[in-house]
Amino acid sequence: MKNLAHHTASLAITAWVGGLWAIGYIAVSILFRAQPDKQLAGMLSGQMLAMMGYIGIVCGMYLLLYRLTLSGKAAVREWTFGLVAAMLAITLLLQFGIYPLMADIKLKAHSPDVMQSALAPRFKIWHGISSILYLVESLFGAALVIKGPLKNHSLPPPT
Repeated sequence: MKNLAHHTASLAITAWVGGLWAIGYIAVSILFRAQPDKQLAGMLSGQMLAMMGYIGIVCGMYLLLYRLTLSGKAAVREWTFGLVAAMLAITLLLQFGIYPLMADIKLKAHSPDVMQSALAPRFKIWHGISSILYLVESLFGAALVIKGPLKNHSLPPPT
């Protein structure tokens, strides 16, 4: 049973981080290059990113519970636990904070193309913030893939 949990943790990392990279940096860029209707490309990208957010929430919660099961309270001192927690926090912020805010701006624009509305500057700011957070989460994911949450990586004791 311990091997099943370990293998599931490996698959969770693969699904979460691989999905972040595949959707955010490959699929979305292809959509915007190949689709002449930018509003449609944006809508499809948003749906893919939202689905990726739910995948991230499930994977992140599993990985945190896995580390807690293995290490108990000591898990919170492991840097990989902190890394997963930070990735999960970013995912939750994007999924339930920034993406809905951006969708609300689109609705309030009363235009099929938010970028042609008076709300374009506000949308651009939130889009930029979401892009930076996505990049940070992706970089944290790279560190997670390299080190993985499967080993016991504790923070050094305070001096």
